[in-house]
Amino acid sequence: MTESYDALLLLSFGGPEGPDDVMPFLRNVVRGRGVPDERLATVAEHYHHFGGVSPINGQNRELLAAIRADFAANGLELPVYWGNRNWNPYLADTLRQMREDGIRRTLVFVTSAYCSYSSCQQYKEDLAKAHAEIGPGGPETVVLRRFFNHPGFIEPHVDAVRGAYASLLPARRAKARLVFTAHSIPSRMDAQAGPGGHLYSRQLREAARLVAEEAAPNAQWDLVWQSRSGPPHVPWLEPDVNDHLQAIVADGVTDVVISPIGFVSDHLEVLWDLDNEAKDTAYKLGLGFARAATPGVDRRFVEMVRELVLERTSGSEPRALGTFGAGPDACTESCTVALLGR
Repeated sequence: MTESYDALLLLSFGGPEGPDDVMPFLRNVVRGRGVPDERLATVAEHYHHFGGVSPINGQNRELLAAIRADFAANGLELPVYWGNRNWNPYLADTLRQMREDGIRRTLVFVTSAYCSYSSCQQYKEDLAKAHAEIGPGGPETVVLRRFFNHPGFIEPHVDAVRGAYASLLPARRAKARLVFTAHSIPSRMDAQAGPGGHLYSRQLREAARLVAEEAAPNAQWDLVWQSRSGPPHVPWLEPDVNDHLQAIVADGVTDVVISPIGFVSDHLEVLWDLDNEAKDTAYKLGLGFARAATPGVDRRFVEMVRELVLERTSGSEPRALGTFGAGPDACTESCTVALLGR
């Protein structure tokens, strides 16, 4: 299908850019959930560990510049805007600017590769809220498809895993365990996602399999979870990465390669939960530890954004690895059920 659009919107989560931003940002993230400031203060310390600055906004600025440069180099005359859900530049402000610039129809690239309520449907809800806030005349927004199995996402992860293995002592590489991590979500949310359920975890397991088969075909690998939040009585996907490291040491594993397959860039949850907490756990257990990079502004990842745009604007053939095929154009309420009463 060939369709006409006059812009691309880079839509991301957002993050604080100074100590005074941290608590207001966290209140934005949990707005409407009744989370007290006392609980947020614990998470706030993670940001203060890095001077109150989340790296995600800087990473999105780099991605924005890389996409614009790639579009220009390949003759794709499409302006690229950037908006966030939870911090400046706020999504509503970006849509308002697009309206003032005469943008009438825009594609939206969400910086999340997988289908779940929080990583997909919630972005659509935020788009609707932003439209309601700015009133009539805002640009029509069409979200690009999920890209968990696109070569432009998988191949950078493959090279990153290979690089992490290369950083281990040569005599210990062959027996190192490969551990993929992703953001945990409530178990009920995952169970109710998609036809047959568990769409989020199935997509992640497929992406992990694709990377493992190319990067370390003889390695044993696992998919585990990180960054759990929410009340303790609500079950979330397990095991946690730190618990898993303890379990594999008991099995005799001496080295581990951690690949944050659930993420597109090294934002705070990667730096804190893996480079700080998981690395510290590994050190205490005597595990050799290597953490693979995320795609960031890898050339192939940036080119993937252009390919996703051309699928909609010029009908180019979608590319996807493995057996899942090209992901849905956008998550729907039927495949991403929110957790009620959280």
